[in-house]
Amino acid sequence: MRDQNLTKKIVVNALLAAIYFVLCLLCGEFAYGPIQFRLSEMLVLLCFFRPDFIYGVTIGTFLANIMSLSLLGPWDMIFGTLATLIAAVGAAYLSPRLLAAAVWPVLVNAVVIGLELWIITETPFWLNFLTVGGGELAVIAVGYVLLLLLIRRKGFSEALAFSRHVDVKW
Repeated sequence: MRDQNLTKKIVVNALLAAIYFVLCLLCGEFAYGPIQFRLSEMLVLLCFFRPDFIYGVTIGTFLANIMSLSLLGPWDMIFGTLATLIAAVGAAYLSPRLLAAAVWPVLVNAVVIGLELWIITETPFWLNFLTVGGGELAVIAVGYVLLLLLIRRKGFSEALAFSRHVDVKW
């Protein structure tokens, strides 16, 4: 039984990584650069309900950054993936409410990607912080509302087998 459970978690995380990857590709150039509108970042919020989703989201980020339209290349593979990992861990383990979980991806990406852009492209850090953070805030806000609507549907949380925070509050 334990092997079946592990296999199921691996498969679900592989699907999550694939969804993250495809969403990044669909966003095209808007998923990379100083103004990032990466729809796939909404998936970080799922880590609040299932911490094992950290693997799928992180692997999806890495894969998207390998195939990216980013001018930052290997730097984005390392630091972009690290930013998502930190945000996912914060959302999963350091957030008592979904709203607190939503803050992690916005702040972490604004700082990490803002620094990355500042160092590599020599554009002002605070401008990068605001543009990356603003794009991330827009995506996370949409994901937050969408998630709150989907959670009200009984089948959604059952299908994803949420292990925590099933009685989510704003």
